[in-house]
Amino acid sequence: MEEVLSALGTAFLLLIASVFFIFWIRQDCRQCVPPGPSGLPVVGFLPWINPVAPYLTLTQLAKNYGGIYSLQMGQVFTVVLSDHRLIRQALAKDALTGRAPLYLTHGIMQGHGIICAEGELWKDQRKFVLSCLKNFGMIKYGARREKMEKRILEGVKECLQTIESSCKSDTFDIQHTLMHSLGNVMNSLVFGVTYENDDPTWRYLLNLQEEGTKEIGVAGPINFLPFLRHLPGYKKTMKMLISGKDKTHQLYKLIIDKRIEKRSSPDGNDDNIPGNLIDAFLDERGRREEGDDGFYSDRQFHHLLADIFGAGLDTTLTTIRWFILFMAAYPEAQKKIQEEMDSLMNSRMPVLDDIPLLPYTQAAIAETQRIRSVVPVGIPHGALEDTTLGNYHIPKGTMIVPLQWAVHMSPLLWQDPETFKAERFLSEDGNFNKPEFFIPFQTGKRMCVGEEMAHMLLFLFGAAIIHKFRVSPKEEGVDLDLEGECGITLTPKPNRLKFTPRF
Repeated sequence: MEEVLSALGTAFLLLIASVFFIFWIRQDCRQCVPPGPSGLPVVGFLPWINPVAPYLTLTQLAKNYGGIYSLQMGQVFTVVLSDHRLIRQALAKDALTGRAPLYLTHGIMQGHGIICAEGELWKDQRKFVLSCLKNFGMIKYGARREKMEKRILEGVKECLQTIESSCKSDTFDIQHTLMHSLGNVMNSLVFGVTYENDDPTWRYLLNLQEEGTKEIGVAGPINFLPFLRHLPGYKKTMKMLISGKDKTHQLYKLIIDKRIEKRSSPDGNDDNIPGNLIDAFLDERGRREEGDDGFYSDRQFHHLLADIFGAGLDTTLTTIRWFILFMAAYPEAQKKIQEEMDSLMNSRMPVLDDIPLLPYTQAAIAETQRIRSVVPVGIPHGALEDTTLGNYHIPKGTMIVPLQWAVHMSPLLWQDPETFKAERFLSEDGNFNKPEFFIPFQTGKRMCVGEEMAHMLLFLFGAAIIHKFRVSPKEEGVDLDLEGECGITLTPKPNRLKFTPRF
């Protein structure tokens, strides 16, 4: 009997030991997060992040710790990815389709719109926006694409005319001209209206967006240390941000009301605008039951309009500005584009059907997107649940940073990455070629919803300007500033250039 009891006791102890061993292993695995630098209590690694160019600090850390590493950014545990394979793997995961737990994202935007949305709201709104863009003409072939092309070309013609009239007397900065012409294309798509250059509503809208962008940059540390919002300096910034958002939404409400009034008028269906987001949202809301999931509330409506208009205008505008600037800085590349277009179209404007026939022009635009990633740190994602990546544990609530700058400027992937070389996007037979580690629109389940629209805008505006004008520095031999300023996006500094008509 004693032997039986002893055996049972031994078995029980082994069972208990096994349970503790398994628990210990699991706990140990939970600590297997990616390696990275240590930081200070409360603030983490924030004091060592370059506030002017954070992407450079993160890229240097990638050289030290590899393609995946972690660091504490204030209250936010962060995993940074600089390996394009890991980025594709991570952004394809359902568990990593959330948004980073940043205060401005969750505290001010409260998960509305499409950029900050998560879960079922994000899935619904992404599907809705994709459907809208396709209906508007953001497709590769068909009659709707031709209507969209015509709409964009109206903005291009206005832009070219303004440049031609402005460049006769002096050099000038193209930013304002592009913002108005490109902005009116976005106004047409989003709001169903266009504005004259001096229209007070349009100027007010642009001013609100510009000020909001600046204030978000100033408020950056609040994302990681929310208690800072109670300090006097940041308190003022937060007040301006919230006030600016409220004013923007009030303006959107007026635009929506006017649109509803126009739709109800006898000639409302004879509008020349082939499609816009306001009409599409109102139609979709009308098809849904009142209060259905809350996805089509006024608050969501206003945030969605701001996201599509702001993101679409800012990123495309910035990329075209970089393209024009690099053409001025690299005249040989500019000359190759002009010779390629001259052999195909003489003096007529480029059109979308020309894209496959202009591989060097495509390559130069792509090289611009590579050498100056508009969003150098990518759009951060958030872990919705515990998951694994690259044999490491990724805890729920982690911020995932797909570091585009490190990928696009890696000497292991691109020879002499600091130099503008459009040829790197050409195959041996001279056709346009896009390598898998080129990810300007990010990748995965949350990749840019407007990628096709961006391609159309970048080509039609960028190619037309270089085709019609020779762009050069204001004085021969003057070095252009190609470093840029990093806020929400990496934008060129103001540059006055010379635009010489070619025809």
